[in-house]
Parts: sequence; C-alpha cells; structure tokens
Amino acid sequence: MQVSSLPLSATPRLALALLATAQLIIALDATIIFVALHDMGRALQINAQQLQWVVSAYTVAFGGCLLLGGRAADLLGKRRFYRIGMAVFALASLVGGFSSSAWLLVAARAVQGIGAALLFPATLALINTLYAEGAPRNRALAIWSMASAGGLALGTLLGGVLTQQFGWASVLLVIVPIAGACAVLGGYWLPLDGPRARGRSFDLAGCFTVTVGGSLLVTTLVQGPEWGWAAPITLACLLLSLLLLAAFVLIERRSADPLMHFALLRVPGLRAAMWLTMLFMSSFGVQYYFLALYYQDGYGWSPLQAGMAFLPPTLVCTVGIRIAERMLAVRSPRQVLAWGLAAGALGIAGVAFALPHGAGYWPLLPGIVLLSLGQGMTWTAMWIVAGQGVPAAQQGVASGMAATAQQIGGALGLAVLVMLANAARATAPADSAQALQGLVHAQYGAALFAALGVVVALRLRPAPLDCSSADCLPSDA
Repeated sequence: MQVSSLPLSATPRLALALLATAQLIIALDATIIFVALHDMGRALQINAQQLQWVVSAYTVAFGGCLLLGGRAADLLGKRRFYRIGMAVFALASLVGGFSSSAWLLVAARAVQGIGAALLFPATLALINTLYAEGAPRNRALAIWSMASAGGLALGTLLGGVLTQQFGWASVLLVIVPIAGACAVLGGYWLPLDGPRARGRSFDLAGCFTVTVGGSLLVTTLVQGPEWGWAAPITLACLLLSLLLLAAFVLIERRSADPLMHFALLRVPGLRAAMWLTMLFMSSFGVQYYFLALYYQDGYGWSPLQAGMAFLPPTLVCTVGIRIAERMLAVRSPRQVLAWGLAAGALGIAGVAFALPHGAGYWPLLPGIVLLSLGQGMTWTAMWIVAGQGVPAAQQGVASGMAATAQQIGGALGLAVLVMLANAARATAPADSAQALQGLVHAQYGAALFAALGVVVALRLRPAPLDCSSADCLPSDA
C-alpha cells in the first residue's frame, strides 16, 4: 500500500533541496569538528577528557532525543519542526563559535545534537510523506543520501581549510548562515502542515523517561571504554538507563496516547531497518575512527593528509547511491541491501588485510572502493525499508526509532571494536606494532558486523497491513 502524501508545495525541487541540505548539515557537523579539536584544546585549555565530550555531547544528545523529535514532528507538524530544528542548530553553532570555556562549548555541542534530533526525523518523515513509495521516493532518498555523502566529504576538507585559515571557531560559525537560511526558507518552500489532531497528548512521562534513559545509555556506551566496563560508575549508569527505559515501556503500554506505538515494531521493514542501522554504524560508521588512527599512527600522515584520504571513498559512496537508485527500479530493497552489505564486508576485510603491507594509499584502494560502493547502496536502501508500510501519521516517530538504533549501534559497535583493538595493544604506545595490529583486528570485527547485516537483509519479508484503524498498523507480522 502507498502511504498517503501531504499536499506538495508549488516548488517540489526547492523543497527537496531544503530536505537534502538538512542531511548535508548533519553529516557536515559530524566530520568538520575533528580537524579542529587540536586547536580547540589549545585555545580553551581543554584536557583530553573534556575534548572527547566536544564530540560525545553531540552524539549523546542526538541519540537520546530522536524519539522526542520524531513524535513532536508527527504531533505538532513536520514543517514546523524542520524549521525549529534548523533554528536550534544555527543558534547552538553561533554560541559554540563564540565559546570562551570548555563547558560552554560542550553545552553548545549538546544543543546542536538536540537540534539534529528535531531535524532528522522531521526531514525523513517529510520525504516519506511527500513522495509515494516506489520510484518517486527512491529518487528523493537517493538525492538526500548524496547530500549526506557530500557533507562527509566537505567536512574533512572544509574543517582543515577553515581551521588553518580562520581558526577553530569558524568550523561552527560556517553552519550558522546555512541553517538560518534553511529555517527561513522552510516557511516558503515546504508544504503547510496539516491540521493538528484533536485530543492528542504529548505523553510527558514517556518523553522524559525515554530521553533521559536513551541519553544515559548512549553516554555509558561512549564512556565505557574509558571508565572501564566493570567500573561502578559504568554499571550504575547502565542499570539506571535500563530502569528508565523499562519504565518507558510500562508507561507507553498504559498510555491512552503513547509517545511510541509498540505496534510499529510489528512492521517488518522498520524492525529490520533498526537492526540494519545498528549494524551499518558498527561497520561502515566506524571507518573514520580506525582508519584515521592508522593513517596517522601507522603511516605518519598529518591530520590534513588523513582527511584528504577520506575524500575518494566519499565520492565513490555517491556512485554507490546512484547504483542503488537504479537497482531499486528493478530489484527489491532486500536484494540491494544484501549486495551492498556483502560488498561492504568484503571491502572492509580487504582494507584490513592491506593496512600492514605498506604506507601508501594504493594498496588500500580496491578495498576502499568496494566498501564505499556498499556503503552508498546500503545507506539509501535501509532508509527506504524503514519507511515502507508505516502510515504518514507515524513516519516521524518511525524515523526516530530507526535513527535511535543507528546512534546506539554506532556507540555500542565502536565500544566493542575499541575493546578488541586494545586487547592486542595492552599498554603499548599508539604507534607500536601491537597497537596497529589491534586496529587491524577492529577492522576485521567491523567486516563481521557488515556480514551479519547481510543475514538480516536476506530475512527481510513484507507483511500485510490492517488499515481498519486510522494509524493503519500491521495486525500481524
């Protein structure tokens, strides 16, 4: 069944440009900060622990608030929360750029994460409601995915250039005019939100427990390797986060108007997409971390050289997105996902095999090309699957569910692979043979996660929907 769509604006290409720009900003902010971290630490006298939180604060807030953002978009308006998310992103970037202390910068990064959590599900929900399932939606998601790849590529280059020419603050301030313009133009180029549903509540208790519980869970997964997994603070935070999430489940089951309909978990595409987004981030998503370390510690490259090394794979990723778009015209998302994840598993394993055999880029290139093609194919197809069979009124929270799984998968996968890398390193220095071999082991672990994704993709099956209710959720799966 096709999901009913909202009235399309008179300028659909401009609307899609705004939606794609949202993903470009989110992807850009994920990579542009890395090159500037060294200068941030020196300028603000930030120690290593605080510097990690310049990155982690964004991840924690983003992962913890996605369900809130998805529900708010569904209940209060997708266009409205696109614009609010962009405005929050712009203001937080402005404050971050003028920060004079470590904790103000960390707080600004956390608010950026909240803005992204409001923006991401609203953007994806707009695509899934403006464009019917099939070729129109596949095309829109392909353009959206290309914007994501472009943001990753631009971040690695722009971060180095801006930091060198204008200082660390410029990597935050450059986002302000882009996000601000999108917030204003969204009022003209995006279609009006439909009338608000009467008698719908916001479920504040559920909102509080899932936001705090989710944020605490992501925080624990991010900090676990440094705190120690058996440390009392790690176990206490993990237990508290699980208790809060268990309370969320109880609240939602008793709520007359829940934040999240658990019936959505019976939608096979969304259920599979949540596993796929977790495995995607645990395999493709960790490549920047481990390869950047190997390039600098093993090959002796500068940060700018390491950043430049990520440009070719990002460009190849856009080719993978185009391949996915064309394959989806004649093949099912299940097949595209299986091919993409299989290519990723082989490519990541190929890179892991080639890393110790020279300090040049050429031996790595075959594996990098293969994993990048697989990355582009998988990214597009998994978000198509996440939106299939989900009614328009639930697209925001469904997008938030899949994106929350993505953030948890990224934090958990990275934590597991860091432990695997450190098991070989022990107390050896970062550039020692043992430490570098640990990074290779982590790459093989990432390849295994991608291979598990192939299994999930091959088990993907559609299910009939019972549309006797307004929400049109599956009666049996």
